[in-house]
Amino acid sequence: MSGFLDGIRCGECECNVDWGERRNAIASVAAGVLFFTGWWIIIDAAVKYPDEGQFHHAYHTCGVIATLAFLMINAVSNGQVRGDSYSEGCMGQTGARVWLFIGFMLAFGSLIASMWILFGGFVVPQKPVVYPGIAIFFQNAFIFFGGLVFKFGRTEDLWQ
Repeated sequence: MSGFLDGIRCGECECNVDWGERRNAIASVAAGVLFFTGWWIIIDAAVKYPDEGQFHHAYHTCGVIATLAFLMINAVSNGQVRGDSYSEGCMGQTGARVWLFIGFMLAFGSLIASMWILFGGFVVPQKPVVYPGIAIFFQNAFIFFGGLVFKFGRTEDLWQ
């Protein structure tokens, strides 16, 4: 089921670009753009609404936790999680899996917290300005999806 789109041809192109060799570069650039966009949105909201009453500065915590989760998720390779290339260290494969699990829990937690801030802090109280809440949610969503693209969009076969 994973390769059901491999046989589809999208049209005749004379450029003949081999995307397999550029997969890691494309995934890295896409993840970087998503990560950058998330932080750019929240910086825009912080500059536009510097008043503590409109945009509480503690709401930046979700983005910091999402960034930490981004780093934790991508700190371990798929080979380490499978146990192919990592058997040493204090916990070995189990430690890599626990580290990845904690990273995903932080990523999902920050995304859920950003939704809670959006609805609990801006939509339900019917504040006149909702953009900071939307910015917090989109920051965390972009960082989350950037982490997923960077983790699963690259292939480790090209590293060897």
